[in-house]
Amino acid sequence: MKRTLILLYGVVSYFLGVIGLACIILALAGAGPISYGFGLTGKGAGVNPVLWNSVLVIIWGVIHTGMARPGFKRALTKIIPEAAERSTYILMAGLTSVALIAFWQIVPGQIWLIETTSIAYILWAIFIFGWVFLLGATFAINHFDLFGLRQVYLNFKNSPRPPLQFTKRAMYKYIRHPIQTGVLIGIWATPSMTKTQIVLSIGFTIYIFVGLWFEERDLIAEHGDDYLQYRKETGKILPKFG
Repeated sequence: MKRTLILLYGVVSYFLGVIGLACIILALAGAGPISYGFGLTGKGAGVNPVLWNSVLVIIWGVIHTGMARPGFKRALTKIIPEAAERSTYILMAGLTSVALIAFWQIVPGQIWLIETTSIAYILWAIFIFGWVFLLGATFAINHFDLFGLRQVYLNFKNSPRPPLQFTKRAMYKYIRHPIQTGVLIGIWATPSMTKTQIVLSIGFTIYIFVGLWFEERDLIAEHGDDYLQYRKETGKILPKFG
């Protein structure tokens, strides 16, 4: 019964994580029913919207970066089953992403607007490429482990979970962090950059580079010389060939 509940928890967390990511992508694209603030106003009444949005993205970043640290994971698994640790991260990632967009405040004004149709189409194509590249990068390592499904499934089957091998396949042969590369492409490739979006784009960019500093430190501690050599062979965000 316990293993079944953990499996269900993992599946629900996975879908909530996907919903959170979808909210961010749709808000950036200005497509569908999802928009900044979910079309509502007044949530940050009395507070400068740029300051309000900056605080939101800082809170979002601290939660995401903090929960990814080994020390936090060790503390968390003293409270919850180890098999549910990654799913808990994905759950929080999804919920905080939905909240980020839901409480984001509209800031009037435009940073740039590309009105040339052909250039706008090219930028939208790059935008789509960024998010597809991100998705591909998750499968190049192990999508289901990254999103917690492998852990809860193997726990449900009462099977051991062998650690994943350090991989250098596909885009990981050239870029150490292609998931973050995809995010950076997705948040900046737009024909219409508003003042509402610019805070999110800047905030996510800062979060990525701060988070990568911590992540690379953790990876060096885990993999040692193998990862140091890998750093010499690849680019952090941009591909390194040869």
